[in-house]
Order: sequence, then structure tokens, then C-alpha cells
Amino acid sequence: MAASELRSEESDEEELPTLASLLQPALLPPPGGLSHRPSSSPEPGRAAGVVVVVSSGSEEEEEEDIEEGDEWTEEPNVLVLLRLEEFLAMVHHYKQEAEGCTEGQKETLQSYVAHVMEKMPGKILALAVVEVENYFRIQSKKRLQVAAASRNQEEKQGKRRRKTVKDSGLEITRLDVENALVDLQLCKQVQVSFFENWEELGEFATMFTKAVAEAPFKREREKTGFSFYLEKGWCGGVKVDHSGKGLFEVWKRQIQQFNRVSLEMAEAVVSAYPSPQLLIQAYSRCSSEQERENMLANIPVRRGEGVTATSRRVGPDLSRRIYLQMTSHDPDLYLDVTG
Repeated sequence: MAASELRSEESDEEELPTLASLLQPALLPPPGGLSHRPSSSPEPGRAAGVVVVVSSGSEEEEEEDIEEGDEWTEEPNVLVLLRLEEFLAMVHHYKQEAEGCTEGQKETLQSYVAHVMEKMPGKILALAVVEVENYFRIQSKKRLQVAAASRNQEEKQGKRRRKTVKDSGLEITRLDVENALVDLQLCKQVQVSFFENWEELGEFATMFTKAVAEAPFKREREKTGFSFYLEKGWCGGVKVDHSGKGLFEVWKRQIQQFNRVSLEMAEAVVSAYPSPQLLIQAYSRCSSEQERENMLANIPVRRGEGVTATSRRVGPDLSRRIYLQMTSHDPDLYLDVTG
């Protein structure tokens, strides 16, 4: 079970936030199994990082595990790890309930989540299970082996009738899992993520922590009176003086007017080509139409700073749309479906 913590940040100019994940030791795999680390290093001189704290269990001890003197804001998101055997047993119990078998009160995914929510009111749960696909692969091999052994036995006995072979172990099908997951999502609005191995889970835990850390800042940035109402800066336009100051901002706004283009993407494009004329000149140096269409595709786009920073590319779709906009003589050209 990992809960992410975020130190409050008063302004963008101050220190970057430190993220802490509280990990329950009982849920950790064997040594070296779980890799939980930041995907990128913070910039030199900036206080940002991911702190992994193995919690002792009680709330008082958890508070002692985190540095004293810092102000921490506890986020509501909790990642709960279910062991494979527990998960399969809960799915099996749900299947029995659905078939009308009500012997005893056995725990299902829904009852388990209800119990956790009762213990931690107000938390947003996400469940994780490791090696489910490996379980299905093993079960598939077992069925093939049993079928082959059954055929050999029938041939030896000279019989051509079907035999029912029972597996002493607990066997769950993909359909059983899907039915239990749908029930959980509809009744409790909780989703389950599956991972091939412990390393995948560690990477997900890091991304999960970063996403939780970024969420408050995204919500603050997106606060507007109405979703369809443009900010005053957009309505008023950009002032350009006689010396040309302000033209760069106009160029950036022009790129932002493309569909599905964020501020970060627009800044990446205009940083590489600070004016429309420079972009046109770059197109003229390309040797083919395809090269011109993909010229902007590999420009890196960076979001955030330090440990919460992410990076992507402009991509071929936007690169093609900008090229068509800058070079086409057709005023009715619809950029999103051309090509």
C-alpha cells in the first residue's frame, strides 16, 4: 500500500516539492524485486526528489518516518497491492456468490474494498496485482498437458469417449476475472491494474506518485469561470510596438490556435523556429514533401520541472498540420482530416 505525500509549494519560484511514498513492508516482494525510483534526476541546486519511506505500520510511527520540521499535505490517493493468491481467491468467492453458493461469508473484491474504505475514510483507492498473466499462461499449459495425458490414456485403453479431468487447484478463467472487475467498478468505482512483474509495479508506483503530486497544480492552473470562456489575454490580443517587441508572442499564439496544442507544445515549436519566416526557410531546405511534413515531429516538448518533469515529442500529426497551414494556398483546407 503506497500513499503519496506532497510538500506544499507557495510559488513557482520557490523550491520544487518533495514527494514521499509510504510503503508497507509486509507488502514488499523479496529483496531487489520492487524498483521504486524517480525516472529523472532533479536539476542541480533545486530541492526536488522522491523519498521512499518503509512505514512501520501505525500512524504515529509513519509521521516519525518523515522528516520533522517540514510541512506535508497528505493526498487522498492510495495504491493497494493485492497478492495474487488473495486476488484469485476473491474472484473465486465472487463467482460462487454469483452462482448462488452462499456457504459462509467469504471475502470478495467488493467486500475487501468496502473494508479498506471503512478503515481509511475519504481515500481514493487503486488496486494493483502482479503476475496475473503469468498465472493464465501456467493454467493454459496445465490444461494442454492434462488433455494430452487424457488422450494418451484413452488410446491405451482403446476408448474413444470423453473424460472429465478435475484439477485439484483453484482455477480461475479470464471471464471470471472480468466479471469480478466489472462488479467492483460499478459498485465501488475502483479499478484494478495488472503488472507482469515487480519492476513494472515499481515504475507504476513512481508514475502514480508523480501524477498525484502534479494534480493540485493542474487543478489550480485550469481554474476558470467557464470552460468555454477565453482568458482576458486571449481576448485582448498581444501588443506589438514599433520595434517588433511582442511578435514572438503573436507567433506562439498562432501555433496555440491549432487543435490539441498545449502551451508547452507551442513554446517548443517557436523556440526551435522563432519566426514564421525562419520556419518557411527551413521547409525550403528539405529535399522531399515527406521530409517537410515530418520536420517538426522530433522537437522535444518538456512539461514541469525536476522530479515531476515529463518529456514527449511534437509528433508527426502536428508537424504535418503546421506544414500544411504554412504552405497551402487552399483557404478551405481542413487540417485534421487531410492526408
